[in-house]
Amino acid sequence: MKKGIVILFVLLLAGCVTSPPKHQDNICHIFDEKDDWYDDAKDAQKRWGSPIYITMAIMHQESRFQAKAKPPRTRFLWIFPGPRPSSSYGYSQAKDETWDWYKRSGGKWGADRDEFGDAIDFIAWYNHTSHKRNGIKPTDAYHLYLAYHEGHGGFKRRTFNKKGWLKGVAKKVSARSARYKKQLAGCQERLESGGWWFF
Repeated sequence: MKKGIVILFVLLLAGCVTSPPKHQDNICHIFDEKDDWYDDAKDAQKRWGSPIYITMAIMHQESRFQAKAKPPRTRFLWIFPGPRPSSSYGYSQAKDETWDWYKRSGGKWGADRDEFGDAIDFIAWYNHTSHKRNGIKPTDAYHLYLAYHEGHGGFKRRTFNKKGWLKGVAKKVSARSARYKKQLAGCQERLESGGWWFF
């Protein structure tokens, strides 16, 4: 009897773990699979003016939509696991200090980095702040991602100019956001009405 209860408890815990969407190259498929994500992304867009297709493209780059994502540990003597290079965590890969700043500025004191709704709101807030501080257009995914990665001060100092690899990543984010934008245009009306695709 006790063994059965333990197994049931483990299964219930496993069911609580949020798995990433299976079809990450199509934003319509993502929102079909994760049926509450569209409303969260739309709320973030309304609150901060950052388009859904851009916040979702940035989240894909940062975590591949993994709720508890962390940067890989460093290695000591190429074998032994060392500390992680930063405190980045969750869907948005926000660092501890940046997340605390968001909670103070965005007014979401109970926000958690492993909750999709909070994480997408954070990304939209950060993009809004990049627009205010650095003059980046809300639809400029390329430069918004550079500011997201380098910080507002780093972006102002153009630290990314010495990082060709980062510019390459920003181009990928920009290209994905363009694809997401086109895909979303084809299914947004259905998402607004609560319709479904089955695949």
